[in-house]
Amino acid sequence: MMQRCVKVVLMLVMLCGSFTIKAQSYRQLTPEDFTGQVPAGSGFYVAHTSCNVSMRYNVQNYRSNYRLTFFIPLNFNPERSWINRKMITNDDMMKEVIHHEQGHYVIAFLMQQELIRELNAFHYTGDYQRQANNIFNRIDDKYRRMNADYDRETMHMQDRKQQAAWTNFLNRQLTESNSLVMGR
Repeated sequence: MMQRCVKVVLMLVMLCGSFTIKAQSYRQLTPEDFTGQVPAGSGFYVAHTSCNVSMRYNVQNYRSNYRLTFFIPLNFNPERSWINRKMITNDDMMKEVIHHEQGHYVIAFLMQQELIRELNAFHYTGDYQRQANNIFNRIDDKYRRMNADYDRETMHMQDRKQQAAWTNFLNRQLTESNSLVMGR
């Protein structure tokens, strides 16, 4: 009887839930991660961080119950990320640059984590492709705006007061995201 009950519960979880297969863990960037060439015309920009978050999924349908299994990779692209080392005058400046660029990575990581939570929480119908794409696009738009706000408000790290405010904000968001992942 107990085995039958466990099987029924597992079957319900498989039919109603959607799960993420893999998520890249958070990491600290280093100067060595930035292997891309500085583009001509980069002007006063000292560095660029290239990250992308994408979505793939598999679908299982059992009696009109759609189960989507997601793969939401966060990719840091070292060959498209660069630091203009000619503009770096000392170790402290390099630390500041990496610190600012880490903020861009944190924003991408937060996007990935929100996608994982939202896509897994949704109950999909036969219109699952549109539903999943709408969730992805809404969250992608939110984090594109956040990334632009980050650079504008910090003046690309030149405004140290705003950089500190953003660092505090992003650290709080990371802590909150980790708490959600850990189920606290």
